[in-house]
This record gives sequence, structure tokens and C-alpha cells, in this order.
Amino acid sequence: MDAAQQEATARARELQRSWYGEPLGALFRRLIDDLGLNQARLAAVLGLSAPMLSQLMSGQRAKIGNPAVVQRVQALQELAVQVADGSVSAAEATDRMDEIKKSQGGSVLTGTSQTTTGSGAPTVRRVVREIQSLLRSVAAAGDIIDAADSLAPAHPELAEFLRVYGAGRTADAVAHYESHQN
Repeated sequence: MDAAQQEATARARELQRSWYGEPLGALFRRLIDDLGLNQARLAAVLGLSAPMLSQLMSGQRAKIGNPAVVQRVQALQELAVQVADGSVSAAEATDRMDEIKKSQGGSVLTGTSQTTTGSGAPTVRRVVREIQSLLRSVAAAGDIIDAADSLAPAHPELAEFLRVYGAGRTADAVAHYESHQN
């Protein structure tokens, strides 16, 4: 790989970190390990071709262009947490992955079983991830920051929202969300 390719890959991984919280290679490898998948099965569940998954993992491509695929990634992340904490068995996880594979993505803040706690309320992290996904499907992090900078003088709260949810880390967005609840 020449210097220009290395620079492009590093730039793509940094964009992935700003859009998804971490480079997709690390995120996908964790899903593969946590859910007992291989790359081909992960690609199939997400609705990506194997070459596209490989390009995203290696940093040859920066962005997942389809918002439904982003939602499937988030659903798999949530499923991996449930498998790790023992609330979902391996057999149930396989069934859920089949459901995730069939999902076309949904409207933001849907009340499906994949987005709720036992009480039926959406989890804060899930709500935040869906807001982030929606914003990041509309514009790149740099464009969102530019928009926030333009809005800041007249609308500082809205500018903060765009920065935190559009270009920030999920943990920071969760803290912001929780601090703005009654």
C-alpha cells in the first residue's frame, strides 16, 4: 500500500470513528466474535456484499450508505450485549439475527422488541444511536459541524445538539440526552 492509500485509509477510519464511534473494522470484528459469526454471515445479516463488508472493515470505504444497514448494525450491537449478559441464548440470538436480516430498517424511535427494555420503553442508548444514525445518514460529520458553527450564534442549543449527536461519541450523546430529560 503506498503512502496515498495509507493516508486515505487512515482518513476513512477517522471518519468512521466520528460517524460510528469507532472504526468499522473493530466494530465488525467484535460483532463477529461476540455473536459467533464469520464475515460472510455478518455481511448476509447486514445486507451487504462480502466485498463491501471487507472494504468497510479495511477502511477502503468510510461510510455505510444505506440507513437500514446502519440500523441493522445497531440491532446487532444491542443483540451482542444481550448475549454477553445472558439475557438472550445462542439459539434466540440466531433467530434474532434472522429477524434483523429481514428488517428493512424502520422509522426512527420504533417500539419494536429490538429497541425496548423489558418495560417497553426504548433504551436511552438505542434512542441516541437512532438519532445519531439519522443525522449521519443525512450528512457527514464535518458538514454537521459546519452547520452547527453556522447556527451557534443565534441557536447555541441547536448547535450543541448537532455537534453532540451528529459528530460526537455515543457516550457523550447519552449523557447529553439524560441531562435534558425532566
